[in-house]
Amino acid sequence: MASPPNLYDAEPIPDSAREEIEALLSSGDLFRYRADADSPAAALERAFAAHMGVPFALAVSSCSSALFLALKALGLEPGDKVAIPAFTFAAVPSAVVHAGCRPLLVEVGANYRIDLADFEACLEEDVKAVLISHMRGHTSDMDAILALCEARGIPVVEDAAHSLGTLWNGRKIGTLGRIGCFSFQSFKMMNAGEGGMLITQDPDIIARAVIMSGAYEHNWLKHAIVHERCRFWQNRLPLYNMRMNNLSAAVARSQIEELARRVRDGRANHDYVARLLNASPWLAVPDPLPQEERAPDSIQFNLEGFDGDAEAVAFQQAANARGVPVQIFGMSEDNARAFWNWQFIGEQRDLPKTRAMLMRACDVRLPARLTQDELDSVATALIEAAAAVKDARRNAAGPYSASA
Repeated sequence: MASPPNLYDAEPIPDSAREEIEALLSSGDLFRYRADADSPAAALERAFAAHMGVPFALAVSSCSSALFLALKALGLEPGDKVAIPAFTFAAVPSAVVHAGCRPLLVEVGANYRIDLADFEACLEEDVKAVLISHMRGHTSDMDAILALCEARGIPVVEDAAHSLGTLWNGRKIGTLGRIGCFSFQSFKMMNAGEGGMLITQDPDIIARAVIMSGAYEHNWLKHAIVHERCRFWQNRLPLYNMRMNNLSAAVARSQIEELARRVRDGRANHDYVARLLNASPWLAVPDPLPQEERAPDSIQFNLEGFDGDAEAVAFQQAANARGVPVQIFGMSEDNARAFWNWQFIGEQRDLPKTRAMLMRACDVRLPARLTQDELDSVATALIEAAAAVKDARRNAAGPYSASA
């Protein structure tokens, strides 16, 4: 088998960004409000809003910042309950806690999507907002979720950190709820190292978010949007200083023109590897929902017929030994995606469906830049690792070995 590919490096920053980056380095003009209204951060906001087809966008320091500001901009009160999927990254319940609210975890099934029956039951517990994580780019049934929330007057925030470029019934993920939040961390479709974006069509929400992001005094005038609403909220809201700097903005904006290619290649790569893995009796990639057109930067699959945790660990070790790092969400110590590690949110009810899924759900990076030979190498390593573990079990050949 060929040498395993590098699954971690991001794509190079486009050459189109280099002139602007050099100018910023020469001037030292990295703070978005030092310049006039046409700073690189403001230019990124305009370009991203146009790409998403929404009137308002706010560049911030991370997707976590965007989620926090989204909840604050909704005007939630201290102690309000916010429903979130139990399968998400720790930053999501953290944003709820930072906003002074209480996370309410909702069951997630073996296909990584919200259990709708449990979701509907949770909405009866005086939930004031719903924060939907499209975790690892998997879209829950947004038609059902939005209908249930609309009937109860509950606002929906979309955590689209992994879903830039995903479509639901032809509409862009992040534009379905009241607010959409995106990540520009290095493993995402747009890479600024860190950074995020908040989008909305609501002028009061964007005005509140702009002020709270750190547009002190009259710096909100440099956003060129909803000045009357910003003037209204001036000095009425606290400042949290979650701004994006100009250097990160210049790095990110250059990649908007790359998105269509990255989405196309990422989907093709994912679907190619998924077909290969699904041919194994031991590995299963859940199908997308019919309304969903994904933009994956990784692949998730379930271990099938693995009777105990020892076999799951043996598979992880065997795949790693073959050069393909595998994360089993529930089997990695202190994993930030395993809800039982979120001790900061307080006691929660048992979530047996989510727990069972996390104990057998595997995660592998699958960047859009990979070639077919590299994809074959990844799939072969995973299939061989599963077969080796199951063959060892059948043959009763003793302890499982990473080199099996």
